Amino acid sequence: MADTARRPEPRYGNRPTMKDVAARAGVGLKTVSRVVNGEPGVTPDTERRVQEAIEILGFRRNDSARVLRKGRTATVGLVLEDLADPFYGPLSRAVEEVARAHGALLINGSSAEDPDREQELALALCARRVDGLIVIPSGDDHRYLEPEMRAGVATVFVDRPAGLIDADAVLTDSFGGARDGVAHLIAHGHRRIGFIGDRPRIHTAAERLRGYRAAMEDAGLPVRDAWVSPGSTDPERVRTAVREMLAAPEPVTALFAGNNRVLVTVVRALASHPRPVALVGFDDIELADLLGVTVIAQDAAALGRTAAERLFRRLDGADEAPERVVLGTTLLARGSGEIPPQAD
Repeated sequence: MADTARRPEPRYGNRPTMKDVAARAGVGLKTVSRVVNGEPGVTPDTERRVQEAIEILGFRRNDSARVLRKGRTATVGLVLEDLADPFYGPLSRAVEEVARAHGALLINGSSAEDPDREQELALALCARRVDGLIVIPSGDDHRYLEPEMRAGVATVFVDRPAGLIDADAVLTDSFGGARDGVAHLIAHGHRRIGFIGDRPRIHTAAERLRGYRAAMEDAGLPVRDAWVSPGSTDPERVRTAVREMLAAPEPVTALFAGNNRVLVTVVRALASHPRPVALVGFDDIELADLLGVTVIAQDAAALGRTAAERLFRRLDGADEAPERVVLGTTLLARGSGEIPPQAD
């Protein structure tokens, strides 16, 4: 026996159109357009019929088509390094709030610290006609964006500058913050201070290492090779660096952690050490205030907000040379950075 049951209508991918609304309400397409866009010239009774048809059909205005006719898509893209990193939460939120205030939608994605993926993601966003891009770069060559920028895609780099192109950038003073943090340890009597940071090819990591060396040099202190450990933020690598620095013939009495991921691992490693070790970290971490961890705090929300405001200035027609904005840091003394050197 043949199956005479009707197949269900496809549920997805068939959105109602203005033409559907016009047919149901028994009016012309132009009348529906006037109601949808809030234009005058429609009688109250006709407007009521159109609104009823809109509600029954579940019609939604196609904003993409509308803004494309105006030459703008009202969308901006945000390329982050790692969506899982807590540092990027307030930064992304601040960008989103500025975009919302300008009537724009934010689309974001993660490069996973991979330069090739960063390029793929940025160009994919450009292919979708975003008006502008905010990029936290993983790579150090951004010439691939030059054609997009010439075509009118406003682009601002945040946290790290662009590589090999001139573009707006909003940065934290990584050099000055690290120098202040290490100077703070020196002021509390430390002479053997270890530095554990991220990979030196990353701009912020290189600047923080430079700040560490500058503080030591300012105080006339040597820097032993064994006291410096740049590399990945992998917890096992960081734990090994802590262990080796504390067990060396000239053990360090204090540590400076180059970012929040390094800092979390260092805090855990020091928890089982028999003697107190002074610690200052770059970037605040959750519960640092309760744990008494001294940090150099940067304002991630201010970075995002400043970058987004710069982006929309460009979109509003600002035609000026690319600018580099550098935001300051704050030393939050909570106890760990004020521990004096322990006797050998």
